[in-house]
Amino acid sequence: MLRRAVLHAIQEIGEAVARMTEAGRALAPQLPWGSIVQMRHIMVHVYWGVDLDRVWSVATDHMRTISEAAAQAIPKLPLPD
Repeated sequence: MLRRAVLHAIQEIGEAVARMTEAGRALAPQLPWGSIVQMRHIMVHVYWGVDLDRVWSVATDHMRTISEAAAQAIPKLPLPD
């Protein structure tokens, strides 16, 4: 259950990032936006090629950085018309 929850959460993040504008991504240029989207694509479309050790590494080693950068950037995003 934990593995499926982690996979799903990372997929959701990747989908949200794929829909972000360049202006939104520019608010946190230190993040590897392309790699986040690429990981989502692999998890969804090439699921048999998912490296679970890498997924766990992202969840445990990198998610805090991504979360903190997003928390700082989100208030700066322009509101939609």
